[in-house]
Amino acid sequence: MKTWWPYVRLAASALAVAAIVAQLVRTLEIAAAADTAWGAHLPTVFVNFFSFFTILSNVLAAVALATGGIWALTHRDARPEPRWLAVLLMCASTYMIVTGIVYNTLLRGIELPQGATVAWSNEVLHVVIPLLLLADLLFAPRRRALGWGAIGIAAIFPIGWVVYTLIRANLVIAPATGRTGWYPYPFLDPRLNGGYGGVALWVLLIAAIIIATAAFAVWVGRRRGDRSAS
Repeated sequence: MKTWWPYVRLAASALAVAAIVAQLVRTLEIAAAADTAWGAHLPTVFVNFFSFFTILSNVLAAVALATGGIWALTHRDARPEPRWLAVLLMCASTYMIVTGIVYNTLLRGIELPQGATVAWSNEVLHVVIPLLLLADLLFAPRRRALGWGAIGIAAIFPIGWVVYTLIRANLVIAPATGRTGWYPYPFLDPRLNGGYGGVALWVLLIAAIIIATAAFAVWVGRRRGDRSAS
């Protein structure tokens, strides 16, 4: 596995990038053809696209997988991965596993406009890459064990993303409707959840899932990895 797993990582990274680009192109094409002025406001559509947790997590996953693959190919001795790479992979695994859980339990049944989603890209971003990151966590060679404090590192990005999303939401005109207020996911929209109290409950639930998943990722790493420099 030590000889071929780096190529799995590189192939998975390329697949994630291809899926992101395919969905971005489709999204911009639909926006450019929209009848409303805001629908065709491509800068807003572009920033909205990269405001989805799924997209940002897949970008991080692509970077982490490519970096891990390149590092392994350029360091062929028996040393474990460096701590910075172990943290990067742990965070990417955490976010992608959570993405797979949340999408397939809460969001898969939500109908989208016909043709808005690239079907194969959607499955890659929400199923294939999460499963590949789970496999990487469980089976990738040369893993380094991390201290439990790494869980706190994994929590930084989701907290920042929620703050960014809730602040930005009311400063943006939703391209599809021309109304003020754009939220990437229904559970973050206070208009659909009885106010910010309902949103807070969803945020706390997902935060608990993220922390639990990060703890699982660290636990697996400590079971499998080298603790000499954790």
